[in-house]
Amino acid sequence: MTTDNTPAAQTTEPFDFEAAVTELETLVAQLEGGKLPLDASLEAYRRGSQLLVACRERLAAVRQHVEMLDGDVLRAFDNGDAA
Repeated sequence: MTTDNTPAAQTTEPFDFEAAVTELETLVAQLEGGKLPLDASLEAYRRGSQLLVACRERLAAVRQHVEMLDGDVLRAFDNGDAA
């Protein structure tokens, strides 16, 4: 039996993609700064990995939804700038 440890699976609240990306960016900056103690670095890496998996899953779900709405045809985004 496997356990889903992604942030989205650990809570009943809706997954906040933007908050997850912001937290992930903060964790990356802390890790790149090199000033975290070893145990804190390991915990930040673990949390970052969880956030990355959850964000990828959310993006895949959104992509699937868009493909369904567009009849399985992805189109280039048209931002309305007709020049």
